[in-house]
Amino acid sequence: MNFLELAKQRCSIRSFIEKPIEKKKLEYILEAGRVAPSACNKQPQRIIVVQNAENIKKVQKAYRTFGSQCVFIICRDKRNELIRPFDNKCSGDLDIGIVTDHMMLAAREKGIGSVMVGLFDPGIITKEFNIPEYIQPTALLILGYPENGFLSENRHDKERKPLDETVMMEEYTLLQ
Repeated sequence: MNFLELAKQRCSIRSFIEKPIEKKKLEYILEAGRVAPSACNKQPQRIIVVQNAENIKKVQKAYRTFGSQCVFIICRDKRNELIRPFDNKCSGDLDIGIVTDHMMLAAREKGIGSVMVGLFDPGIITKEFNIPEYIQPTALLILGYPENGFLSENRHDKERKPLDETVMMEEYTLLQ
């Protein structure tokens, strides 16, 4: 399968069956995150793999897990971040987004569904998993085998804006 086919097949899954992810597939997904690019190769990601039922319950205090038996708590190490000098923009969140996207695509390639969540309570995650203050929980990647299969890759024709509504050539122009 080529990349665009894979990207179109990836979708957010919010209902999982009770089936653990095989170790080889889990390692494959994590490896995809490991090789993801980051600003100046800082590699700020710190990933906590949660599979134990008691620890899944801890995650559920911060956000629902949709029946998943595997959640990645994707954190960023704030001690060695690249800060853009012009406006002090930190690259850490972008880096975490890239890492997470790589892992979502790798999961889909292996027939595993996922949903990336940013709207969770990081304070609960920090407390429940004894995370030090310089490590910031940034995203949850909820993984598993979909209860209802995957969405059609053709959905993008209806659900996504056409390129001419999001892409400009050479200069910013007001779009309608």
